[in-house]
Amino acid sequence: MIGRNDACWCGSGKKWKKCHFPQEGKPKPAPTTKNLKSLYEKNYDILLKTPEQIAGIRRACHLSSDILMETCKRAVAGVTTQELNDFAHKLHLDAGAIPAALHYGEPPFPKSICLSLNEVICHGIADTKTVLKEGDILNIDVASILDGYYGDCSMMVCVGAVSPEKQRVVDVAYECLMRSIAILKPGVLVSAVGEAIESYATGHGCSVVHQFVGHGVGVYFHEGPQVPHCYNEVGIPLVPGMTFTIEPMINAGVREGVIDSKDKWTARTKDGKPSAQWEHTILITEEGHEILTSWKR
Repeated sequence: MIGRNDACWCGSGKKWKKCHFPQEGKPKPAPTTKNLKSLYEKNYDILLKTPEQIAGIRRACHLSSDILMETCKRAVAGVTTQELNDFAHKLHLDAGAIPAALHYGEPPFPKSICLSLNEVICHGIADTKTVLKEGDILNIDVASILDGYYGDCSMMVCVGAVSPEKQRVVDVAYECLMRSIAILKPGVLVSAVGEAIESYATGHGCSVVHQFVGHGVGVYFHEGPQVPHCYNEVGIPLVPGMTFTIEPMINAGVREGVIDSKDKWTARTKDGKPSAQWEHTILITEEGHEILTSWKR
């Protein structure tokens, strides 16, 4: 995150507060320079994508969305999370793709997709013992590698009728995602995403997880920028060619999560209350934005 006294992202040599720091809530326009691509890559590890790369990322995003929607159809009472994982894994292989999550990180993630149930915020691990039942809510997170490019997305599934509390957090999380996407266009600051999300979530009695963020994606699984979902001061303007995820994790209770001490991945709400998350991969265009992942609620 850029601070007021850090060097400005634009390469002027001035401090951010003396250059592109937003004044009265209105950011200065991004510089029109032929060196914008190298400037962003050098200063912030943000890869501005070429048309060829965008086409490849778009195909990967469409595949991840297709796998996600087909897997969601299988998420019914009586099905184990391992069965959902195995189904999604086979769809990847049938498409000539690779599940990005499998063996990723340290310790290596052991499954092909993330399946986060009820109070699990993210990075839930499938197993043969966890059987879906009426009243559960489940986040299914699919990231695919196709021809070397990455697509990343997630959806919530309600298994039958769910409690009002669970339905509220599912609906609020979806609205947070869509409201934050709606504002995206060149010149908007990364910080505006978190502002749109947290203002809506807290206004509807929910909290926003601050321990995990959205991220650049496409050429690599995780690129710059980090995209916080809560209030922040990331003063980097969006520019055409940026591709990143927005994936707000919204809790019905307190915002804090606790990572499982044994598997080192599963994050659960500190108070055991339900959590929900929806995710899209976004491209910033000359005119505004494009949602690259094609799933529909």
